[in-house]
Amino acid sequence: MRRLWQFVQTVLGVIFRHPVTGTAVIPVLPDGRIVLIRRRDNGRWGLPGGMVDWGEDIPTTVRRELAEETGLDLVKIRRLVGVYSAADRDPRLHSICIVVAAEVQGKMQVQDTLEISEVEAFLPASLPPARSAMITTSTYRTIFKA
Repeated sequence: MRRLWQFVQTVLGVIFRHPVTGTAVIPVLPDGRIVLIRRRDNGRWGLPGGMVDWGEDIPTTVRRELAEETGLDLVKIRRLVGVYSAADRDPRLHSICIVVAAEVQGKMQVQDTLEISEVEAFLPASLPPARSAMITTSTYRTIFKA
């Protein structure tokens, strides 16, 4: 299986030869809680987000991914948190992730049940520990200054 994945990565690298662009959103509810999603594939908490579709701009991707994964509506992108582009950041492929903090509203409900097992809002002081999330501790601290 590992050799197959290496082959697929090589083929994708030859075809695309460029990193894939994606987004991640730090969704902040009106009461200040931060919304995280639990990934179905590994059970870890993470930020909603995903790949930019052909013809989309970043705000459109943020709005779409937020709705698909959490059921929430984007009110306003508050700020750019960071751009993460290390080649080994994502084990699946080389990607560039644009992280934004955003004001959101609506009813939380998992829409994409194939990828997401649950969606939950946390007070900033009660976020899951970095080791149970899909990001490094230093990145976790930086991101949640939102």
